[in-house]
Order: sequence, then structure tokens, then C-alpha cells
Amino acid sequence: MTLVEGQHLVTSIDALERLYGVPNEVSISKEVDYIHPLYAQLIQAAPFVALATAGDDGLDVSPRGDGAGFVVVENEKTLLLPDRRGNNRVDSLRNIIADPRVALLFLIPGVNETFRVNGRAHISVDPELLARFTVDGHSPRSVLVVHVETAFFQCSRAIVRSKLWDHTKHVTRGSLPSAGAILAALTQDKIDGQQYDRDLPGRVATTLY
Repeated sequence: MTLVEGQHLVTSIDALERLYGVPNEVSISKEVDYIHPLYAQLIQAAPFVALATAGDDGLDVSPRGDGAGFVVVENEKTLLLPDRRGNNRVDSLRNIIADPRVALLFLIPGVNETFRVNGRAHISVDPELLARFTVDGHSPRSVLVVHVETAFFQCSRAIVRSKLWDHTKHVTRGSLPSAGAILAALTQDKIDGQQYDRDLPGRVATTLY
């Protein structure tokens, strides 16, 4: 089947609102421009957040994770997010330098509601701030300071539909291509995929922080 465009595209806000209607009162009332104390509890319980950014080269979304509460509610308008060790692409940080707008999506295992924050961020290397996030003697290279502009919880439908927390639906890792197999295929075996897979668990364990 060929995708037919033209008359079937939604290209205006008026058309979009005719299709979906207007938000209900609950959708509007849950959004605030600060971190309410009850929203702070959601952030403090979250061990994972997806960070979305935009820059000169386009959009990016990056997974960030650590122990629950690793994103600190400094005050009702400010969040602190340490930049832990990763692959050093620093796509998100490059974007923030070009465009400070960010969006955060928090996930809490076992909880079907998610939590969203939109705002603007800057990158800090203040030694005192870095020291606050030291783990096992390792401080992050930088900390994102996020100025909150909107905050709201997202309803549970997406998580319920996906059965994300249902362990009976979890995929066995061996049923999918390994990281090494993917790298070997993409580089035409310039990277030894089997060796990469053998080294990966130890490398991750020793470079978390």
C-alpha cells in the first residue's frame, strides 16, 4: 500500500483542533510553572529521565539514569542534573550551548504515570556544585541547571498500553542483536563484535561514574 499525502495531511492548528477537540479541564489544571511539592516526590522517586534538546544539527533525546533522586530539586524553579559518564558524544550538551530549551520525561519503575518538565538549561562546572554529586570518589564533569517553565504529570495510558512494567512481556536480551554484532555489521567487521561484547560488561561496571 502506498502512503497517499495531500488532502489527508493535517497542516493547520484549526484542522488539528477539529480532529482532537480541546483539552479537558484536568489536562490544563495539572500543568504549573514550578515544581509543586507533590511533583517533587515524583522526581525524587525517578531513577531514569529522557532529556530532549534541540540544536543547529537537529533534535536529540538522551537517556539519563542513576539512583532514585539523582535529579535534585534545588528549589521550585530549579532542577540539577549531573552529567554522568557516557560515550562522550555530548550531543545534548552541544545542543544546549546552541539552544537552551530542554524537555525532561521522568520514568518511575512500577508507576504508570510519567512526569514531564519543560524549561531552559545551562551547563555548570562550579566545583562546589560538582562535589555535591560525587559518587565513589568520582564527580561529574558538569551539571545541568534546569530552569523550570512548565511541569505536569502524564496520564498512564501509554505505559498501560505498552505493558512496560509487566515482567512477563520483557524481552530476552539474547533474542536481539548484541551491541557488538551491530557494530561489526555497521563497520564491516572493522570492529571485532565478539571481543566488544566480551569486554562490555567489565567496561560498563568500571566506568559508571
